[in-house]
Amino acid sequence: MKLADKKCSDGGSVPPLKALRTRELLKELGHSWRINGKGHLERHYIFKDFSEAQTFANKVGMVAEAEGHHPDLYVAWGKCKLEIWSHEIKGLTESDFILAAKAEQKFKPFHTSA
Repeated sequence: MKLADKKCSDGGSVPPLKALRTRELLKELGHSWRINGKGHLERHYIFKDFSEAQTFANKVGMVAEAEGHHPDLYVAWGKCKLEIWSHEIKGLTESDFILAAKAEQKFKPFHTSA
């Protein structure tokens, strides 16, 4: 099953992922995702203007609300950064990668029109 087809469900009930599993999931996620200096999952998206960046952030926000798993969103003119981690455990879980994969699905319409 693909990451985007799963539900975010583990919350604070699981330990943080081990480094090997994190690398495997990061590879599966692909694109421009990385682990930042704080150990959070992060990606910068580029758009043609502020309106597109805001629209994307709103779409990701609706997915996050439905999944009960909330990223930090940073919106500026022509760009949006997502930073995802499981706040309760101060680390990464599979749910973080699932949410990232769902964000990728929301980005596809913008990417193909660019």
